[in-house]
Amino acid sequence: MINVVLCGGNGTRLWPLSRTRYPKQFNKFISDRSLFQMTVERNRPLCDNIFVVSNEEQYFLALDHLDEIGAKAGQFLLEPVGRNTAPAIALASLAANRNELILVTPSDHIIKNEREYARVIELAKSMAEEGNIVTFGITPSHAETGYGYIESDGYKVISFREKPDLYTAEQYVSSGRYYWNSGMFLFKAGVFLNELETYSPVIYQRSVAAFENSKKNNDIIRIQKNDMESIPSDSIDYAVMEKSENVKVIPSNIGWSDLGSFEALYEELPKDEYGNTEAKQFIGIDSSNNMVLSHNRMVTTVDVNDLMIVDTPDALLVSKRGSSQKVREIVKELKQSKSSLCDHHSTTYRPWGNHTVLDQMKDYRIRTVVVKPGKKIGMHRHYHRSEHWIVVSGTARIIVNGNESLLRVNESTFIKMGDDHSVENPGKIDLHLIEVQVGEYINEDDTITI
Repeated sequence: MINVVLCGGNGTRLWPLSRTRYPKQFNKFISDRSLFQMTVERNRPLCDNIFVVSNEEQYFLALDHLDEIGAKAGQFLLEPVGRNTAPAIALASLAANRNELILVTPSDHIIKNEREYARVIELAKSMAEEGNIVTFGITPSHAETGYGYIESDGYKVISFREKPDLYTAEQYVSSGRYYWNSGMFLFKAGVFLNELETYSPVIYQRSVAAFENSKKNNDIIRIQKNDMESIPSDSIDYAVMEKSENVKVIPSNIGWSDLGSFEALYEELPKDEYGNTEAKQFIGIDSSNNMVLSHNRMVTTVDVNDLMIVDTPDALLVSKRGSSQKVREIVKELKQSKSSLCDHHSTTYRPWGNHTVLDQMKDYRIRTVVVKPGKKIGMHRHYHRSEHWIVVSGTARIIVNGNESLLRVNESTFIKMGDDHSVENPGKIDLHLIEVQVGEYINEDDTITI
């Protein structure tokens, strides 16, 4: 059985913690493991292989997180643009043997009862072997308006329902026939592809064409942008699940949450005797039932209750608890103003390491740069800025205009605008640099790769 891990979401409802280039599945909300890592560790004992569907930007993040837990994906499928879950699952299924069992799981959910999870997976495997597409319905603990619902009669699916209003959700829960839609599925690859071809033939045909035209290199499948854009964007629910006659649902009590809002995250975090989330960087005076998340700054409150305070180095969110669905509206406005805060944290991750902005004005920027052992920032130049590099730890091999030198701790170099330059870490520990950029234009599009 192959675990297809869907890893391309943005998690905009958890901004500013979640950004396009560092979405919620890579955050470590609950423990010292990211949600992506927890997903892989949960399914590794149950599956023969891990198949990660991601986008190009998040590929190296996924690799780093896998390496951190000593895991390896059998294959990656990289999408240049997202087209929702139906094409993503179709492309992954095309890479498998048609008789192979596929367990599709999002990468950003939590499941606390892993023993029960393993039991329902075994039950689903037997149903999938019989030619069914199996989904997992979560027994609702309350009337939730943020989830879709599955109506069932035993294992038989009667209908799929959109996110309801509160009154309708209460009716669903009281009936005992409705379950939250978990977004997890188990089926034979060939069964799913046959159903997709029957009910959404355009998605199927264009997915096949995109897969056949993809670039395959060892364990990486790269879909071409034009091919991906030609596939209609649709969810697996709309494309197949709501139409197929071969769908079963397994009611589940597995301690599931999709952490789709700050309210959901608040419920999962440890709290003090006043209902405030426990945090080293928080002091509350006569304050209760607040969720406080801070990167490295002390947050203090006086006489406030039921707030959400999310503090990151470059953005602060303050909201009433219960109103976090409106965070999407903030992200929408930021996108309209072309703010980089939608995409990046102050720390940006690259294949070679990362860099963090410490201070920035119109004509200068100061940042830390970390280059991992054996990695290299390739040869490039800037036409509108000069750079000063100071080694804080590790060893740097610097090449400037063809001249090579080694820099060690407390040593520095100056790179004039127009100079061709690169830096490599030849050592066994991380290379840490302080970089000072000075010039009339310091945006990243002034980086010319050579």
